[in-house]
Amino acid sequence: MDDIKQKLLSKSKQTTEDRRGKILCYACLSLIIVLIVSILYFIINRGTATFTQNYLSLTQFLTGKQWNPGHHQIGALPMIVTSFLVTILAAILATPFAIGVAIFMTEYAPRKGTKALRAVIELLVGIPSVVYGYIGLMVVVPLVRKLIGGTGFGILAGTLVLFVMILPTVISLTADSLKAIPVSYRQAALALGATKWQAIYKIVLRAALPGILTAIIFGMTRAFGEALAVQMVIGNAVLMPEGLGTPTATLTSQLTSQMGNTVLGTVSNNALWSLALVLLLMSLVFNLLIRVITREGVIK
Repeated sequence: MDDIKQKLLSKSKQTTEDRRGKILCYACLSLIIVLIVSILYFIINRGTATFTQNYLSLTQFLTGKQWNPGHHQIGALPMIVTSFLVTILAAILATPFAIGVAIFMTEYAPRKGTKALRAVIELLVGIPSVVYGYIGLMVVVPLVRKLIGGTGFGILAGTLVLFVMILPTVISLTADSLKAIPVSYRQAALALGATKWQAIYKIVLRAALPGILTAIIFGMTRAFGEALAVQMVIGNAVLMPEGLGTPTATLTSQLTSQMGNTVLGTVSNNALWSLALVLLLMSLVFNLLIRVITREGVIK
């Protein structure tokens, strides 16, 4: 009797494995939290050094047009404006193409055709940024030079490269959103006499609108943070853009081209970390937009 009681009260092998699994999960979670907090602290600490240690004006940083950190001229406005311009223009170009392809994949294409398209999209997602940048340098820049003149480097070239880069992401997420709409929605619309296109346009697209907007914002997030491909076609001149063919620079292109040429702790290095801080804040804004859009009841 005592042996049975002891066996019932003792920890089983399954209980021990379950406890070890929980400890491992909590350890991994704690490590991730520590890494995220450390990264945020480092970027914020270095990014604010421009204003707390070098005593430069935040207003000058956000509204100034001259970028010469060696002479304490740190105006990030041209790079901020350019980053938003290429991101918004790329999203405007990619959205109709992405929605059209997603509708074809989910509503019209046969199963084999959908599988083939998904394979192509996954291939485009896996292409390295430098390949996109090299293609842009060899193909897009000469084409822009021929069409609008100038050097070919500038906002238009950067927009076209980003358009191709974010298109697979927006297509995949949009297709998943359309596929998630219940078949009963389509059947009900067809039963009421609507054509297939009317059912798609009036019912399916409206029901999938939060997911489509989320896909667009995800694409904009990638476009805003893209560095290497944009750097190869944008021109890398810190100038306020005056047209689509103006050589200019984005926040990311300036960071990648100049970070290796500065010394940690100098004004020039702190200024670049301030640009990184702006990128971090914009990423947080994009994530907040996604949470607001996907929240239940926001879009009806």
